[in-house]
Amino acid sequence: MERLIEILEEIQPDVDYETCTDLIDAHRLDSLAILSIVSEIEDEFDITVPTVEIIPSNFNSAQSLWNMILRLQEEE
Repeated sequence: MERLIEILEEIQPDVDYETCTDLIDAHRLDSLAILSIVSEIEDEFDITVPTVEIIPSNFNSAQSLWNMILRLQEEE
């Protein structure tokens, strides 16, 4: 999870990812940031994020992102 937070901070540094639960709903992340996050987590965690997983509920918080990463790692 620590590495995920680092990735998020590199892409969008002005957000408190430890507590924020509305990254998408509050428009803290735009579409370009989401694409960057997908690319970075695919490389870092050696997973593929299918298009069907790119939904607000998976990207609204660092914890929801982390849960998606763990789930995708189990599926591979």
